[in-house]
Parts: sequence; structure tokens; C-alpha cells
Amino acid sequence: MTDFPWLTTIILFPLLASAAIPFIPDPDGKGRPIRWYALVIGLIDFVLIIYAFTTQYDLNGTGLQMVEAYDWIPEIGLRWSVGVDGISMPLVLLTGFVTTLATLAAWPVTFKPRLFYFIILAMYGGQIAVFAVQDMLVFFLAWELELIPVYLLLAIWGGKKRQYAATKFILYTALSSLFILVAAFAMAFYGDITTFDMHTLSLKDYGLGFQLLVYTGFLVAYGVKLPIVPLHTWLPDAHGEATAPVHMLLAGILLKMGGYALIRMNVEMLPGAHAKFAPVLIILGVVNIVYAALTSYAQRNLKRKIAYSSISHMGFVLIGIGSFTSLGMSGAVLQMVSHGLIGASLFFLVGATYDRTHTLILEEMGGVGQKMSKIFAMFTACSLASLALPGMSGFVAELMVFVGFATSDAYSLTFRIVVVLLAAVGVILTPIYLLSMLREIFYGPENKELVNHEELVDAEPREIFIIACLLVPIIGIGLYPKILTQIYDATTVQLVARIRESVPTLAQRQSSETRTLGFFVAPTLENQALE
Repeated sequence: MTDFPWLTTIILFPLLASAAIPFIPDPDGKGRPIRWYALVIGLIDFVLIIYAFTTQYDLNGTGLQMVEAYDWIPEIGLRWSVGVDGISMPLVLLTGFVTTLATLAAWPVTFKPRLFYFIILAMYGGQIAVFAVQDMLVFFLAWELELIPVYLLLAIWGGKKRQYAATKFILYTALSSLFILVAAFAMAFYGDITTFDMHTLSLKDYGLGFQLLVYTGFLVAYGVKLPIVPLHTWLPDAHGEATAPVHMLLAGILLKMGGYALIRMNVEMLPGAHAKFAPVLIILGVVNIVYAALTSYAQRNLKRKIAYSSISHMGFVLIGIGSFTSLGMSGAVLQMVSHGLIGASLFFLVGATYDRTHTLILEEMGGVGQKMSKIFAMFTACSLASLALPGMSGFVAELMVFVGFATSDAYSLTFRIVVVLLAAVGVILTPIYLLSMLREIFYGPENKELVNHEELVDAEPREIFIIACLLVPIIGIGLYPKILTQIYDATTVQLVARIRESVPTLAQRQSSETRTLGFFVAPTLENQALE
């Protein structure tokens, strides 16, 4: 238990601060004081996150840290219990960083600014709660807290088909959330002890059949949010109609909720079932990578192209989770953070480009590189990060997943070769469709009407600042990955060791993971045991 309720403060501060927005004077009705208020609140909360991380978090710790627990509704066993470990802490940092930048990205919003910024601040606290709460029932409530805000952001501030996209989003996510609730109650009432505490639930001796059923329910629920093909179809529609700040929240944070929950619930609480489902995750990951990359290549709508690119990149998370190696699991966590930064930057630039060109169809673009040279340079840098250029965070994350899976002793050599070759197809397709996208937007035949348009101006300082803030950690992690991996190394090693213990044949083997990339790799399972 911490002396000061850091996590509770970080979660509740933006939620409570949002309640003051209706009382902020707005003389001209354009929301100028409201957006400044929201930005300051976001910055303060992000500073609190940084301070708590630097002063309260132990990089060598393996269990929950900064733990707080209070009885909420004891009659039904509901407790406000929060804590972070190596899996959740990087995502809490990512949430604070991306949400604050998304608030700044929302500067042009003048339609219903009170409601817009109220939703942004409410989501801020809710997103952090998803990564920090340690009670299954509270987790479900925090998970549901994201649904209505995103629905409103799409339905009110979206594009021409916003109602369709918002309705599809709410149907997919709300219906899939029922699986979380049913699975949570099943686990809570299993055995002699009734509890929603995640740590206690992870210690229960579940039968394998029960584990497989619960695992399936969780996989459907979190597969929608990740998203996993074929549960992905809501995402291109949502991104196709969203505004730039909503793009950043969707790609930067909401998709990571699915990956985090898979690790926290499926892997950590149900290791026996995970041992059976891991090959399925590998296959689903390959399908995500190849299918979404091919679909992205075929898209002529800029937003949908980047949306399918996001689905493809999240396939690496599935492969890392199912690899049975600490290197693969570490790569999965790094990929979530890396994609959160890269996805947010690309979608912000897509929004900035649309604001100027008023089109998303690639055939209607072309020849704008000279008039928008700064946007061209930023778009190129972020696209290179997305295609996993060495020196960028995406390269390190995907390499760790590849090496972690390729050296796993849990699968046959033939299966590993086939998976790596198929996943490599997606890696090869990524630069093809991203570089061709850049060519069609900024080079090629000029659209005279577009090039001569008076609104076709270059990036303003606010936009340059946002992209610079995102590129700094993208390049920093790419050059020195240990700056991030040291946060969760100890946790991923312990987690993988527990998974391997659930498979007798793996528990008896010596790990075959190579450690030639020691500047970013966690210690081996054997070394951890010796320590």
C-alpha cells in the first residue's frame, strides 16, 4: 500500500475536473477557454503520472506496485483496488502522453466544445482505470466507461457516415463486453471463495475445461477491441468517420486495451488454457498481419488504408503473446506502445491532410508535396516508423517478436518456419503500400484544382509540435529500447515462467532463446531462476 493514493488521484482527477467544464465562461461560443482548461488538466495529470512513475515505481519489481485497496460496496464484494506492474505501467504512461496530445490536436473543434472536452477528460480517467484496476467488476465498469464517449465522439463529430460507424462500434463492443461480465462472474463464484479480486482469481485451481470456456469468452471480448480478424470490421468504419483527436485515441490507446486484457486475463489468470490456445493466437496473428496488409494495399481511402495497417501491426502482438518466450512477450508489449505512438502520429497527419485537401481518395490527391513540404516530411518520417525502419521503435518491436517466436521451443521447426515466412509477407507489403501512399499524395500528377486551393497551406507550429513529441519516443525507443523494456522485463520473465510451468514438457526443457540482442532483451528464464 502506498502512503499517498497516486493511482486513485490520477484516475479521478480528470474525471472530477471534467465536471467543471459546464461552468467555464465561453463568451464567443468557440470554446477557447474550455480547450485551454482541458489541456492544462491533461498536462497536470500527465505530470502526476510521470512523478508517480519516477518516485514510486521499482523497475526491478515483479508484482503489483503502488497498490491501493478500499471497500466500495462490501455487500457484493466490490472493492476499489488499483495497482500497476510492468505490463500496465507502460500503457498508463502511453495513455497520459497520447491523450494530452489528442487534446492539443482537438484545437480546431468549435462545435459543441463543452461536450467534446468533457468527453475527452472523462475518457482520460477511464482509460487509465482500465490499465490500473485490480477488481474484475470494476474493470468491467471502466471498460464500459469507454463505450458511450467513443460513440458520441463518432456520432456527433464524425463524417458523413458517422451514425453508421458509431452504431456499428457500439454494437460490436457492447455485445462483446457481455462475455467479460459472464466470464468474470463465472470466475468469481468458482470454488469456495467468492471474489472479484484479480490476484485471488489467478490463484484459484480452475479445471481445464472451465479455463477453456472462460478463455474463449475473454478472447472474443478482447479480440473485438484488439481487433482480431474477423472481429475487426468496426475499426475501418470508425476510423473512416472519426476526427484527428478521436483517431489518436482509437489507435493510440483503445486498441491497446484489448492486448493488455489478453495478457492480464487470458495469459496471467488462465495459463493452462493459454497453453492450449497459444497456437491459435499465433495463427490469428499471422492472419491479421497478412490479410490486413493485403487489404490495406487495396484501399483507396486514406483513413481506411491506415486503419487496416493498424490491424496488421497488432497481429505481432498476438504472435508475441503466444510465443512462450520472454523475448516474444516483451516484443508484444513493446509493439503495443510503439504502435500507440506511430498510429497516433499517422492518423493525426491523415486528419491534417484532410483538413487541407477535403478528400480522402488517393486518386483525387497528388502533387501537394511542394506546397506542404513540412507535412510531407512528417508524413514520411511517421510512415518509415510504421514500416519498421531500423532506428525506429517499430523495427525493434517486430524483431523481438520474430526472434522470440523463432527461438521458441514450444513449437516444431516446421511450424515456426511457416509462421515466420507468412508474417514476413506482411512485413514486405507494409513498405509497398505506405510508400505508394506517399507517392500518390505528394507526388504524381498534380490535381490543379487541389494544388491551387487557398486552404492548401503547410503545417502550423501546433501540428509540428505534436508530431515532434511523438517522434522523439519513437526514435528514442528505436535507438535505445532498454529505456522502455526495463520497465517490464522482470514482469514478462516471471509471467512466461508461469506459463511454461503449466506445460510439463516445456517446464523440463532448457530454454532455447538466444540472447544475441542483449541491449534490449530481458534475462533468460534460466538466469532469472539462478538469481
